[in-house]
Amino acid sequence: MKRLISIDEFNEMKKKDDKIVIFDCRFDLMNKTYGVDSYSKGHIKGAYLMDIEHDLVDPVSEHGGRHPFKKPEDLKTVLENFGVDNDTTIITYDDGDMQGAARLVFQLNQLGIKRAFCLDGGFTAYKANGGEVETSPNTPVKSDKELDIKIDNSYFVDMDYVKSSLYKEGTLLIDSRSHNRYLGLEEPVDRVAGHIPSAKNYFFMDTMNLENIQDTSFKSDEFLKDHFKKLDDYKEIIIYCGSGISLMVNALALDKVGIDYKVYPGSYSDWISYQDNDIMTGQE
Repeated sequence: MKRLISIDEFNEMKKKDDKIVIFDCRFDLMNKTYGVDSYSKGHIKGAYLMDIEHDLVDPVSEHGGRHPFKKPEDLKTVLENFGVDNDTTIITYDDGDMQGAARLVFQLNQLGIKRAFCLDGGFTAYKANGGEVETSPNTPVKSDKELDIKIDNSYFVDMDYVKSSLYKEGTLLIDSRSHNRYLGLEEPVDRVAGHIPSAKNYFFMDTMNLENIQDTSFKSDEFLKDHFKKLDDYKEIIIYCGSGISLMVNALALDKVGIDYKVYPGSYSDWISYQDNDIMTGQE
């Protein structure tokens, strides 16, 4: 499925499609107001703020992780209030780190919405290519059509599925967090350090080229193919991170090189919420 579009594709869509809704999804795990603050300082012309911490997640409970997916019916209401219906094309963006933008697209995919795309390079590439920036907030108008959703969980797995897949022949579990977090040497967010047993570490930032974004956030397809070459040995790939956000960058990178995968949205923070689940440290 195509989830990533270039600046040129974005500009063409704006010319040809009068039913586009653009969402600013900028996000910082350690700064809860970063998205709101960034939007107020400047955003893509016509874009609406989609606050991940409020618009895309349910309240944290015993299980489900630190950023549980918002219930589909509740997200449907959020989208309708932004004017989204089944004739809408949705474009998401962030600073170019692709975390917030991809997270929204995957939640839209869960609702059966396929005309949803992340802007490669995000706001950084948009500005670098002469995009018009505004600071005034945009006020959405609710669509007069109901959004018809068709739940599609084909990309998603839960804790029980992951648990049944540990050390399973032909299945690889990918931990998308930093190497030190994977090894259990540090843990700035969750209550215990380590990783899900059997997982291999593919830090999501290793797929990216964020120092000089002009058109794309990602390293070349040739680099990505080499980076993920060992995945060819597996029939099933399952991706996780800390709470179901940064893993989406690895997912986009795998999309680029045509490797299929599944996503564990609850991720490590959900895994450790079950007292009986084992936690590993060190390299596997």
